[in-house]
Amino acid sequence: MNAIVTPHSVGSDDSLQRLDRLAELSQRLLAAAQRRGASQAEVSCSEERGLNVNVRMGEVETVESTRDRGIAVTVYFGQRKGSASTADLREESLEATVEQACAIARYTEDDDAAGLADAALMARAPAGGAFPEFDQWHPWALDADRAIDLALACERSGRDSDARIANSDGASVGSGESLAVYANSHGFVGRERSSQHSIGCALIAGQGDAMQRDGWYSIGLAEADLEDPAAIGRRAAERTVARLQPRSVATGEYPVLFSAEMARSLIGHLLGAVSGGALYRKASFLLDHAGRQVFPEWFAIDERPHLSHGLRSAAFDAEGVATRESALVEGGVLQRYVLGSYSARKLGLQTTANAGGVHNLAVKANAGGFDELLRGMGRGLLVTELMGQGVNPVTGDYSRGAAGFWIEDGAIAHPVDEITVAGNLKDVFARIEAVGSDVDRRSHIGVGSILIGGMTVAGTE
Repeated sequence: MNAIVTPHSVGSDDSLQRLDRLAELSQRLLAAAQRRGASQAEVSCSEERGLNVNVRMGEVETVESTRDRGIAVTVYFGQRKGSASTADLREESLEATVEQACAIARYTEDDDAAGLADAALMARAPAGGAFPEFDQWHPWALDADRAIDLALACERSGRDSDARIANSDGASVGSGESLAVYANSHGFVGRERSSQHSIGCALIAGQGDAMQRDGWYSIGLAEADLEDPAAIGRRAAERTVARLQPRSVATGEYPVLFSAEMARSLIGHLLGAVSGGALYRKASFLLDHAGRQVFPEWFAIDERPHLSHGLRSAAFDAEGVATRESALVEGGVLQRYVLGSYSARKLGLQTTANAGGVHNLAVKANAGGFDELLRGMGRGLLVTELMGQGVNPVTGDYSRGAAGFWIEDGAIAHPVDEITVAGNLKDVFARIEAVGSDVDRRSHIGVGSILIGGMTVAGTE
């Protein structure tokens, strides 16, 4: 279900009642699967509501209000698996969905790794209580008119803050709520509800071939988490005009500082390499690296799924397995992989409660803020934008287009673009010299700027 309409408001909060209905529906579907002879079954039910507004050059471009729902049924007949989904809640449609899943399972081949996660690993709610919510539910009573006003104010602030802002890619305001129930034939029923809101702006400075584009955005679980729209616009303008009159640099090997928002991508490459799917397919440059030194001895990453107000907090993963705080990297050593039950069985290991992805990650800082990192690197490249997908997940070879700023004597000297940064991710990880305390809070991957001791930088000079 997806419709373009104008109004959207939260009104009275009926989310708990809606979760009750989804939970009751999941039990009916599980019973229907078992009546058809399934040895195991699992059901995921979700409902989402959202409002997104986009404006450009002082005019409204789009107003989109969405209401989506989805029901997914997976059944197992021994080691044979079948899945089907629907958004139609009519009884005949639900019965047909279960029947389709069962029919698929009957005609698939056995898979030794198929099946629910082990029953003993299921999360358990406190006696007589519910799973903790970790302060993630903050609906915003935002209607279309108010969202438009906020987006216009954000863009106007940016355009008015500097005469060199010649154009705009627009400003946006978004608000969304999500309800989800996961249940399986082990008797597990887990309910989750969360909200997320955002304001962003992208501006263009200069004229003709000399134009530069940049922006800024803010996201949060609650309206109160968001930066002021006017401040977002001004920040977008500052970032945009700072990129005017860029130069290239002479090709060579230099220290490279990835700003906090770009440093996340390095951690993302690590996660891709240690994920179960890449490992059992032997498509990872970190194959067989658990227990081995990958980073400097001081480097550490912890997974913290139970953070209050965390962007990706959860008491259980997508299979109902209980989450727990644990180290991903400690003392520079890769402690474990990132596994759901299927990939774990493929590897002869146990799930790490990461079906559906990692939860909140905290990368240890060993340095001060951004300015301290600039002073410490002395001379080199600050990367604030990355382009292209030049990463080989099998070999770890890394080569991406980049833009940012050249650093001389520990300070920004001038903007740069049309450059490439390259290396091998094993070497890049080993050559990390510092992680800053300037953590970008707009992601579930909490990391500050990362300084690499040396990478190949290819310019046009």
